[in-house]
Amino acid sequence: MSESTAPLVEMLGIVREYGKVQALGGVDLAVQPGEIVTLLGDNGAGKSTLIKILSGADRPTSGEIRIRGNAMRFRSTRDAIALGIETIYQDSALVEQLSIGRNLFLGREPSKSRGPVHWMDRTQMDQVTEELLKRVGISKKLSAHTPITALSGGERQAIAIARAMYFEADLIVLDEPTNNLGVEETHGVLRFIREAREAGRSCVFITHNMHHAFQVADRAVVLRLGKKVADIPRSEMTVERIERIIMGLEDGEAVASVG
Repeated sequence: MSESTAPLVEMLGIVREYGKVQALGGVDLAVQPGEIVTLLGDNGAGKSTLIKILSGADRPTSGEIRIRGNAMRFRSTRDAIALGIETIYQDSALVEQLSIGRNLFLGREPSKSRGPVHWMDRTQMDQVTEELLKRVGISKKLSAHTPITALSGGERQAIAIARAMYFEADLIVLDEPTNNLGVEETHGVLRFIREAREAGRSCVFITHNMHHAFQVADRAVVLRLGKKVADIPRSEMTVERIERIIMGLEDGEAVASVG
């Protein structure tokens, strides 16, 4: 398979064992360019473990990850970010001691220079921060210099979403991004996911809220007890059907439409 026809990301036969406990038992997951895949499953299904491996935060016991057809080994989250994978976790992963603006650009601050002297371009940071806060649905007037400690849980989650918006990763992984969000902020997140697809970027969207997933997903992958039990295109997705698969009341292998 050539690089041009290969999926953006492939996870092949991913196994993760913690001692005698097997969290993942040979999971395959493929994401095409410009595709939104929702990852569904009950608590303990293995969703978070799979995403930690994809983001470089954890390593598989066995299996392979391919980016555009090339096998890759992630030693850390920096490796994943360098390959265009940006992950937003439930806890937002923000540095509380820093401001909104510093968190948005953390490690990637725009700079100005004069000769050998370089410094942060705070004007650009402030302007971009203000624009991004509006895009993610934060209507409250917040300064780029507002400390993270002054924000609600929903506002913190929105800041993490805004960071992924700005850096335009090829694959954006969102782990329960609408948890703790108000109605306007939730609409902002779902709008961002649609905009990402329109721009040719891909998303993996983990959620317990299937109504949110159905608004944006092209495909649903269901995990159960560490195994992939269904892979269903949008045209065949219904809330009732997926609930039955998650609970083990329907044979997921029989309904898997995409390998």
